[in-house]
Amino acid sequence: MRVLLHICCGPCAVYPVQDLLKQGHDPKGYYYNPNIHPYQEYARRREGTAEMARRLEIPLLVASEYHPETYFREVSFKEGERCRICYLVRLQETAARAKVEGYDSFTTTLLVSPWQNHDLLRQTGEAIAEEEGIPFVYFDWRKGFSEGRRQAKKMGLYRQQYCGCLYSEQDRYDRSKKNG
Repeated sequence: MRVLLHICCGPCAVYPVQDLLKQGHDPKGYYYNPNIHPYQEYARRREGTAEMARRLEIPLLVASEYHPETYFREVSFKEGERCRICYLVRLQETAARAKVEGYDSFTTTLLVSPWQNHDLLRQTGEAIAEEEGIPFVYFDWRKGFSEGRRQAKKMGLYRQQYCGCLYSEQDRYDRSKKNG
């Protein structure tokens, strides 16, 4: 199966790419992340993703431009729903690209993270799949999270300290949100 794999960052892609290849799929990475802020963070993650793709020998498509206003426009005054909106924005673009380029399905490396809402990701992906007419393939890759991170460290890939958006970076430093 030809799978367009939305990639949030190089470290999160290591295990999913290896698993897709092991299962006999033909993955192509797609780096589309208007949520990542600031630009320097976006660029470092993009470079890490390109290095991961080179090392694991998979093709990588990178969105032609960085448009954080796409994310901010959607999330303004709905900050409490930012993760749902973030999933929606990135998966809609991935599904549309997969359909145009003739892929059999799409999925996302967000499914490797134990910190992402898997039920919401799955629901969002499946709803978009129905709208776009291209299957969303759900994988629970969380079991490979630590192994992927270990390999990413060994590869020297940039490993970020927060999910990516301005709000998650703020949460990283907000002591009132620590431990629950």
